[in-house]
Amino acid sequence: MIDSHTHLDACEPSNAELVATAEAAGVMRMVTVGTDGASCRAALAAAEDFPQVYAAIGRHPSEATGFDDADLAELEALTSHERCVAIGETGLDYYRDYAPREDQRRAFEAQIELARRSAKPLVIHTRAADDDTLEILESQASGVRVILHCFSMASRLEQCLRHEDWWFSFAGNTTYPRAEDLRAAALRVPAERLLVETDAPYLSPQAVRGEPNQPANVVRTAQTVAVERRVSYAALERSIEGAAAAVFGW
Repeated sequence: MIDSHTHLDACEPSNAELVATAEAAGVMRMVTVGTDGASCRAALAAAEDFPQVYAAIGRHPSEATGFDDADLAELEALTSHERCVAIGETGLDYYRDYAPREDQRRAFEAQIELARRSAKPLVIHTRAADDDTLEILESQASGVRVILHCFSMASRLEQCLRHEDWWFSFAGNTTYPRAEDLRAAALRVPAERLLVETDAPYLSPQAVRGEPNQPANVVRTAQTVAVERRVSYAALERSIEGAAAAVFGW
């Protein structure tokens, strides 16, 4: 199984413990995601230390205040690392509004172009900003592979599915009792574009809800998705491994 989106630096156990526990659960690869300069460097360090770990390099919308050319240059330098497989997470977050919206948009648009130049996929965060997120992606991200991290736009599923180079990653909230819309979306996504993730230490699956999340728990989300799609866990595992290899290029 693949954890397509985690934050090892934000988890309390050591990276060695997190990776070992994940491997024991059958999680053979994970992508740890940077949200600012320090966490991006930590992600690359983890990827250097563990062959199971890869890095995504980006500036989270909540960390986009004052984003400028120097910030973009830092990201571009980090993305040249051989263990970097994606750009992001980036996008828009109007729920928290921790950064001015114009700064969020500037950082988002810059990272779309960075993904295009580097030929790496773009990891999208969107919260309470679906209209603007989709407008920017549809107008500016043509030809860029897009990963809709922690997919939450169930009401816009048909619109998203029209883009054949967009992947859909489902997190632990898909297992929550009231998340019928997410489970229905997970049923509709083509197998070759379906991913699962933890977003650890956040969004723990229902069985461990209230506890800090970790990469090993991606198996619990995958089990829920397999039941919803009426396929065996082994079949889902094979399709997710293929989808991850296609988008991340490993």
